[in-house]
Amino acid sequence: MPVIYEKRTYSVTVGQMAEVIRLYSTLGWPALQAAGFDKNLVGYFVSDTGELHQLVHLWRFDSDEDRRAFWKRLFEDEPFMAFAKQLRPLVKTQANQLLLAAPWGPHP
Repeated sequence: MPVIYEKRTYSVTVGQMAEVIRLYSTLGWPALQAAGFDKNLVGYFVSDTGELHQLVHLWRFDSDEDRRAFWKRLFEDEPFMAFAKQLRPLVKTQANQLLLAAPWGPHP
């Protein structure tokens, strides 16, 4: 099975991106790092053109089982879920997309 990338796009309520960034900086990212969940992260991004008010993150997994086990463990992590409880009211929608690497070019 090839490596799986998961792109998660959160549409943030207009005017709330600064609070989302503050929450990730002070609670979300430290929780991810403390439990070692950051090892699967390719990167976080904030939209600057096109559809605005979006937080996009890209994750890398060795298999679908790896991906499912990762999210199960993360959603059982109390510090991360305390952060998520504060984040959720600021997010309007969430879209997840699974991606497979093309057979050419570089891959993260």
